[in-house]
Amino acid sequence: MDFSLSEEHLLFRDTVRKFAEREIVPLIEEAEREQKFPRQLLIKARDAGLMGVNFPEKYGGAGGDTIMVSILSEELSRVCSGIGVGLFTAIMSPVAISDLGTEDQKNKYLPSAMRGETIFSLGITEPNAGSDVSAILTTAQRDDDYFIINGSKVFVTNGTFADYVFIAAYTDKSKGYSGMNLFIVDTKLPGFQVTRKLDKLGHRSAETAELLLEDVRVHKDDLLGNPETGFINIMQVLDIGRVIVASRALGIATAAYEAAFKYAQERVQFGRPISKFQVTRFKISRMAMELDAARMLIYRAAWMVDQGMKCTKEVSVAKLFASEICERIAAEALQIHGGYGYITEFPVERYYRDCKLAQITEGTSEIQHMIIARELGF
Repeated sequence: MDFSLSEEHLLFRDTVRKFAEREIVPLIEEAEREQKFPRQLLIKARDAGLMGVNFPEKYGGAGGDTIMVSILSEELSRVCSGIGVGLFTAIMSPVAISDLGTEDQKNKYLPSAMRGETIFSLGITEPNAGSDVSAILTTAQRDDDYFIINGSKVFVTNGTFADYVFIAAYTDKSKGYSGMNLFIVDTKLPGFQVTRKLDKLGHRSAETAELLLEDVRVHKDDLLGNPETGFINIMQVLDIGRVIVASRALGIATAAYEAAFKYAQERVQFGRPISKFQVTRFKISRMAMELDAARMLIYRAAWMVDQGMKCTKEVSVAKLFASEICERIAAEALQIHGGYGYITEFPVERYYRDCKLAQITEGTSEIQHMIIARELGF
C-alpha cells in the first residue's frame, strides 16, 4: 500500500501553492471587505495551467485525476477559502458537461470554459429544498423543441456573474426521481434574474446568489445527461462534490494549524513561549493528528473515485470527518491566539468564520451520518 503522492501530484501541488500565494494573497483583504470575487484570477489560473484539471485533453483539459482535484481544492482554501471557492467553482463546474454531456455539448461549451472565457455555476438548492434534493419545485415543461423553466434557486456560488448555470428541474413530477433533470441555462436568456447577492458569515469573497427563472426558454439540446436517469446524474455530480468540500475543509484546517503553530512559538507569557505549556502542546499535537487522519480519508475516497469503485460510504466518511475537525482546529487556533484571534488583523478569525460551511454544503453532517448508517446496513 503506497500512501505517498506521485511526483506528478507533488509538482501539481507546488504549482497550485505558488499560484495561490502569488496571485490570491494580495487580493484577500479587499475581496473579503468588498465581498467581491476577483474575476481576473480566471485568466491567471488558465495561464498557470489550472483550468480543466481532470477534463479530457481533447477539450483543452489537463487529463488529471480526482486526487489532483482534491489538491487544488485544498491548496486554494489553505490561502483563502472564499476566493478559493469562487475560483474552484469556475474551474470545475463544467465537469458536469465533461462527464454527462453529448459530444456536441462538449465541443460547444468546454473549449471556452477551459480558456477561462465563460463561467459556469450550479443551481440545485432552493429555499425549500436543501438536503432533500427531491423537494425542488422548479419545473421544465416541454414545448416543441424547448423547455419552459420556472422556479427559483438559492446559495448559487458565482451566480451573480456566471454565463451559464446548471439548473435542476422536474420535467415530469409524476415520475419521481427519474423525472428530474439538469439543464444548461444561459443567464442572458429572457426571464433569468439574479434577485439578490447573499450576505454571509464566512466565505465573504465568494459571491453567492439567489436566482429566479420565469418562463425561461431553453432548447432541448441543452438538456444535460440521460433524461431517464436525471437524478442519478445529479447525484453523480454531488458525490464528487463531497470529496471537494472535504478537501476545502482540510485546507482551512491546515491554515489554522499552521497559524497556531507559528503563533505559539512567538507569543511569550509568564516568561516563556506558550508552546512550552503542556496544554498548548497537546492542542497542537491533536491538530496534527486530526489533519493526518483527514488527509488519508480524503485521498482514499479520491483514489476510489478514480478506480471506479463504489465509495458512497468512504466519500461521506471523509467529508464528515474533515468538516468536523476543521471546526475544532479553527476554534483551537483562535483560542491559542487569545484576544488577537478575535480581531481581523489575524487571519484565524476568517478561518473560524469559514470553517462552518463545510458542515452544511454538499450534504449536512446529519445527512452524512444517515448515508454512512445506510451503507453499513442500518
